[in-house]
Amino acid sequence: MVNLFLIILVVIAVIAYIAYKIKQNANAEVENIVEQDNQTYTLDKMIAFIKRRLDEITKVNLYDIGLSEEELKRRKNKKYELKKALKGCTYGDVNDKKYIKELIYDLLAKEYGVTETNISRSIPFDIPSLLTGQDKFDILIHEYKKEFGYEALGEMIKKYNLDDMKYVQGDTKPCYVITDEEIDHIYENENFHLTFQDKLEIVVQRIYQKYKGYSSIDEVRDMNIDGVSGGVSGLPESFLSQVAQTDADYLTQIVDAKVPRACDSIWIMFHGKSIRLAFLSFGTEAELKRVCQNIYKYNNPGQLSDTNGYKVNEMKDGSRVVVVRPSMSETWAFFVRKFDVQKATLEQIVRFEGKEEAIALLRFLVKGARIISLTGEQGCRKNNNAYGND
Repeated sequence: MVNLFLIILVVIAVIAYIAYKIKQNANAEVENIVEQDNQTYTLDKMIAFIKRRLDEITKVNLYDIGLSEEELKRRKNKKYELKKALKGCTYGDVNDKKYIKELIYDLLAKEYGVTETNISRSIPFDIPSLLTGQDKFDILIHEYKKEFGYEALGEMIKKYNLDDMKYVQGDTKPCYVITDEEIDHIYENENFHLTFQDKLEIVVQRIYQKYKGYSSIDEVRDMNIDGVSGGVSGLPESFLSQVAQTDADYLTQIVDAKVPRACDSIWIMFHGKSIRLAFLSFGTEAELKRVCQNIYKYNNPGQLSDTNGYKVNEMKDGSRVVVVRPSMSETWAFFVRKFDVQKATLEQIVRFEGKEEAIALLRFLVKGARIISLTGEQGCRKNNNAYGND
């Protein structure tokens, strides 16, 4: 009886020791990952941490941990769900995106040690003069989404008349553009008070869009607008490289004049108007290329290669996406056309003088089951009525 009791004590002691070592190793692993220095809470460092942790979570061998059958089954389901979400969020699935962002939020708050005092090292929330146009836009969209959801961008454009034509310095004709100055004005006018949770959610969104999302257009693409495109204007990198080799002075003039590059090109289609978001940029051609390589991948349409330089496909939410690459085009570019815009009435679409006769004619043609051809340039709202589409 005494021997049996001693055996039980030894077994319990061994199990406790093993559990302690496993926990100690896990803690040491996290401490090694989060090695403190002056750059610890920058976006680049946090992105590197999130990549490593998610890679560890998805690749861990659950059979080596010594879990019970029930716990093993639960952990396997969570691992499968995470792998599925990591794949689905690159297709534009907003539910998978939400799942990944919540996981990133927990990892930063519980493991990485992000607090109220150090979060401003990633984005200078407390010093407005240091905030970039993208920083302010991210804050504005985050706050507007609380009230308007996916109508946030549209409501902001309507409130501040951002879809009006305006003159930009250096241009001889007015154009549709939203500038840094307008974003600065809106940010100062709104004067939002951000809690720590708000700040962390904005940082999480920035990390997500650089890791698994669509860079600067990630939140814009989710909005209820007619479409978004990137890389469709501006100077391509190939041209700048050629100029740098042949005429350095001309290249200097281009840089001094702040001529937009292809990677600075972000446009949205809003109520049939093509509006350039001058305050947003992909930053580098490599980032634009990454977005182009991921945005068309839903349902495995095939490889975008030099011999097959374009792809036409759908995203998971039904949006139509077209992607092109060199050498078919001068630069990497994509066009996303969304079809979730609310239907408009004929009276809203047809606005010219004498529209009553045109509307009456259309109605009689439809009632008579006549064949109708609707033609026009892109963005002229051919598909926003109940009688036909493009």
